[in-house]
Amino acid sequence: MPPAKKVAIVTLGCARNEVDSDELAGRLSVGGWDLVENAESADAVLVNTCGFIEAAKRESIDTVLSLAGDDAPAVIATGCLAERYGTELAASLPEARAVLGFDDYPEIAARLDAVMRGEDVPAPVPTDRRTLLPLSPVARSDARSDAITGAAADESAGEPRGYSPPVPRIRLGTGPVASVKLASGCDRRCAFCAIPRFRGSFVSRTPSEIVSEMGEMVAAGVREVVLVSENTTSYGKDLGDMRLLESLLPDLAAGTGVDRIRLSYLQPAEMRPGLVAAIAGSAAVADYFDLSFQHASPRVLRAMRRFGGTKDFLELIEAIRTLTPTAGIRSNVIVGFPGETDEDVDELAVFLEAARLDAVGVFAYSDEDETEAAGLDAKVPEDVIEARRSRIVDVVDELMEQRAAERIGESVRVLVESVDDGVRCGRAAHQGPDDGACLLVNSDAEVGEWVDGHVVENEGVDLWVRP
Repeated sequence: MPPAKKVAIVTLGCARNEVDSDELAGRLSVGGWDLVENAESADAVLVNTCGFIEAAKRESIDTVLSLAGDDAPAVIATGCLAERYGTELAASLPEARAVLGFDDYPEIAARLDAVMRGEDVPAPVPTDRRTLLPLSPVARSDARSDAITGAAADESAGEPRGYSPPVPRIRLGTGPVASVKLASGCDRRCAFCAIPRFRGSFVSRTPSEIVSEMGEMVAAGVREVVLVSENTTSYGKDLGDMRLLESLLPDLAAGTGVDRIRLSYLQPAEMRPGLVAAIAGSAAVADYFDLSFQHASPRVLRAMRRFGGTKDFLELIEAIRTLTPTAGIRSNVIVGFPGETDEDVDELAVFLEAARLDAVGVFAYSDEDETEAAGLDAKVPEDVIEARRSRIVDVVDELMEQRAAERIGESVRVLVESVDDGVRCGRAAHQGPDDGACLLVNSDAEVGEWVDGHVVENEGVDLWVRP
């Protein structure tokens, strides 16, 4: 019998990366590797990196450096940073035994075998992955997969580059909430974003794939499924039905037995009235709208290659709250985009005060390699960007706490996700994974149980709930 091969997987970045790690774990297990939690007890450590913004890049590199060493396991970098920079990363980070890209995923076990034998496994050459699939979304129908974007395939067998067959998913995380990929890639051309370049074009998973995986999660004890993608509102366009998500949502609940479904990353410009109604009207779908506004000034948004503005966004929020007044609405905004003025920031602040969102992430603009915005003139000085970021952070911190206080007296249904020092902690429908929590008063509920109660107090953005 060959000696055991032990691998640990370290995941950085978003929920999309977490699902990728689960799929890598499935491939590695099938390929004869034993999965271990502790990196110190592993023969190899696979670091699934994030390459979204500068801070994420630094964290990924620091993680590789912290795990590497003379007596340490072999450290292999993969994921978005590895795909985005490939050969450049391998040259500048010799502490990583290998740098593997998305095309290595289908044969990840064999790649790790080769690394452990001391073979030279080449790093990916960075490329624009949008060129790997047809320009027309409908023409990508043969490239559908488990949404591992850009996985290499045998074109002679009729499988275009971009396709990989379904694999078993081994869930590395625990708890009653799990993410499931709805789609992969993005066709939008936001001026500040490099994700489509290294993640590739938009590809929907088929409804049957999603139902099957959700059913497996429910059978394993999952109570809430978060549907993740780079752009959820585009789901179905490559399947020939832009409104497929509206009809799919009720079927997902009925076909899988899941208690709650949550949608992530909705594009405001693609929010159709029918989709708003489907989310608000489906009992199993959380009244939760993760809307990527990015700014409120129409002038800045046009420069970002985005659409809308204060008036359009407030009308969308009003439409949502007309159907479901207690809905949770969250967003992200960027300050300091090239050409942004003090007046633009004033408009953003006015919008946020009027919108009264439950959660807002505030990001300082920074140039990203191979994006349109990196080549724009009228750059905002870094000290000005930081001052604007601090101003908007102060605004949203106050508004989010006010919004939480407005929920005192509301009835909520909380899914218990953890117990810390005897306090049960979970989330209500309006709270996403990073949007605050509900703390239960005098409850002995176990993790994975539902508790109906009402909000009695807020502590910042967190809510105290009495059963």
